[in-house]
Amino acid sequence: MAKVKFTAGRVAEFCCVGPSAAFLWDAGAPGMGLRVTPAGSKSYIYQGKLRGQVIRLTIGSPDVWDLSMARAEANRLRMLIDQGLDPRQVKKDALSAAKAERDARTALEQETLAAARIEAQRQSVTLHMAWSDYVTERAPFWGERHAAEHFKMIDMGGKPRSRSRASMTVAGPLAIFANLPLVQLDSAMVERWAVQEAATRPTRARLAWRMLKAFLAWCSTHSTYGNLVNANVAGGRRVRERIGKPAVKDDVLQREQLPAWFAAVKRLGNPIVSSYLQCLLLSGARREELAQLQWDDVDFRWKSITIRDKVEGTRTIPLTPYIDKLISGLPRTNKWVFSSLTSASGRIADPTKAHKRACSVAGLSVSLHGLRRSFATLCEWVEVPTGVAADIQGHKPQGVREKNYIRRPLDLLRLWHIRIEAWILKEANLLGLDSTGAGTEAPADAHTKNTT
Repeated sequence: MAKVKFTAGRVAEFCCVGPSAAFLWDAGAPGMGLRVTPAGSKSYIYQGKLRGQVIRLTIGSPDVWDLSMARAEANRLRMLIDQGLDPRQVKKDALSAAKAERDARTALEQETLAAARIEAQRQSVTLHMAWSDYVTERAPFWGERHAAEHFKMIDMGGKPRSRSRASMTVAGPLAIFANLPLVQLDSAMVERWAVQEAATRPTRARLAWRMLKAFLAWCSTHSTYGNLVNANVAGGRRVRERIGKPAVKDDVLQREQLPAWFAAVKRLGNPIVSSYLQCLLLSGARREELAQLQWDDVDFRWKSITIRDKVEGTRTIPLTPYIDKLISGLPRTNKWVFSSLTSASGRIADPTKAHKRACSVAGLSVSLHGLRRSFATLCEWVEVPTGVAADIQGHKPQGVREKNYIRRPLDLLRLWHIRIEAWILKEANLLGLDSTGAGTEAPADAHTKNTT
């Protein structure tokens, strides 16, 4: 092969005059040449021998590669061949390595983005969002009041009160956590919260704490929220110590206080509230159980009342003579026995104020739940079997025998409930009932027209 030293001019002047490509070889870089096709396309090439075989590689167009760059590339290719390496395979390996690096970088970027999205999603799930799902799922297994309490616990407050537009509602104990990402809730936060809430509203704080623990336990088994919470953040010893223990309530009506209490309650201006409070004491029911009593729940023929029990769903108790007279005299305004024309629900909503007024007149201090406690205490005077009083009040059976063997019929409960009622009314100087419940005096104010 004839060789000439390449110059820019010679490269530019060289052309193809035949039907096939023409070649010109450089004397300055062994193996480097210039190829020109019949169509006039030019390119630098390198030609050499690898393991006894001639290989020809294209370097590039003179329009892109200047002479010095082309010679440097030719020398590089020659060095690879001298080392026994195939430049084509080296190039292929380099491209594969570059692609692998790009793929790895892309995968890392995608993984980082995916992790960022997951973390963003984790951070976007607030306690309020999970709490709403929790209440929605569990509400069918709860009572109406219990479900409402859960919403109150996390309510942000600042809304006009239903009875006093001049003041606003107060935020619930757990409202401070409402907008907090669920994943950020930790024991230190709960501990600080317990200190603050226990100092201002300890009873509500303890209830909120129990609800929070149950909520976190639910989250820990949930498919969406399970990896966002630690179910133990609210159950540590330090939190329990700071939330405090509830004081044992001992407000109860004593035997000698019954005349004053009944007299004050019967003088209340609202006969429905008066009847409700008397039934609350004489039945030992929970305040909301009795407030939710409907006319369909009262069987005047067979003398029974079906109560929506918060523990067992429903329970049936006797309709005793005095309670029968109180309920029979109430107006049938709507489906509720203890109705109200001013309440949004159509039933008695908050008899606490009326009861406090009556207690103030009587010189007593007892809460609505204290009336339930009073029923259990006054039963002791009649020597009622403990299990009977528990069945009437809706307490869970205690002990193996109570749970598995004793099933008291309604007639047996009625026998004892009538005795309890008769004794209470006798001590209150209201009725002279014998052991069968017979009596003639109708309850005062029972037939008064509804004024709610």
